Amino acid sequence: MKLGILTNVLCNLSLEEALDYFHESGIETVEIGCGGTPGIHHCDPEKLLHSEEKLEKFRETIHRYGMEISAFSCHGNPVHPVKEIGEKYDKIMRNAVLLAEKMGVDTICCFSGCPGSEENSVAPHWCTTVWPFDSVAALKWQWENKLIPYWKEFCSFAREHSVSHIAIEMHPGFCVYNPETLLRLREACGNEIGANFDPSHLIWQGIDIPRAIRSLSGCIYHFHAKDTYINQKEMGKNGFFSMNSFEDKDRSFSFRIPGNGTSQSTWRKIIIALAEEGYDGAISIEHEDNTMGQEEGIRKSISFLKDILVKEQASDCWWKESIREYQRTFLPKVGGR
Repeated sequence: MKLGILTNVLCNLSLEEALDYFHESGIETVEIGCGGTPGIHHCDPEKLLHSEEKLEKFRETIHRYGMEISAFSCHGNPVHPVKEIGEKYDKIMRNAVLLAEKMGVDTICCFSGCPGSEENSVAPHWCTTVWPFDSVAALKWQWENKLIPYWKEFCSFAREHSVSHIAIEMHPGFCVYNPETLLRLREACGNEIGANFDPSHLIWQGIDIPRAIRSLSGCIYHFHAKDTYINQKEMGKNGFFSMNSFEDKDRSFSFRIPGNGTSQSTWRKIIIALAEEGYDGAISIEHEDNTMGQEEGIRKSISFLKDILVKEQASDCWWKESIREYQRTFLPKVGGR
């Protein structure tokens, strides 16, 4: 596993200043926002794709600090029912694919998006109940008429441009928000679809994170290191569909740095589950903890994660050969008695 970070946490710094800080802090990989909610603070594909000089300078800056790009992030809603909004996010995502191709990166991170409930809708409709029955019909229409056709075509586009991993962040408010919906989209559209596994958006849904990781074996293409604190008093009173501002300390849940929401022992179990399923990619810090500043959150996240990340494959462990030697030496004797 490699310790990484989503660079927009230091959007107040230039790319070079941010990379210098990350390098000195022990970060190994960077996830770079290139449009949509992550912004274009450190990377503007519109400029890089139209200037070989700017692209080469961008590439040289990344290499100078010994960084590997884990993914380009371009979160938005490409199936938004308002045509202009959907097309805007679709272009951002396609630019991310084109930039990834030029940079030799095989992964982009994004959302699945969410369409409206019918052709003339003006807002997305997140369907999560089986009654009233209108929602069931709307959900069927969304997947069959919007979501699957869009992602089939986008997977084909990504494939043509050597991007083999479309890491979708399972996020409430969008059609893919849990392992079941991710696997449904993957089955319908192709193995390019996988997960940008962010525990923070699953914890407050009541999902068991290690179990969810195991259910997505082979489908996890990227990982966000972000935790969630559950306010049990508020959760017990109003449940988890809190519409309170993220700045409101009395909301049902709040995002925290790893180990400060659930527990440090929970995060050790999460990392073990990832290792057991063969994940050895980036563990990318996404700092959205409103209890501490940028640099403090980064420092504490790095310090904690460095201690728990699995850096060696189990196949390299000495005890495997020891067991084989024991079997060769003693088991034949036992069987011959």
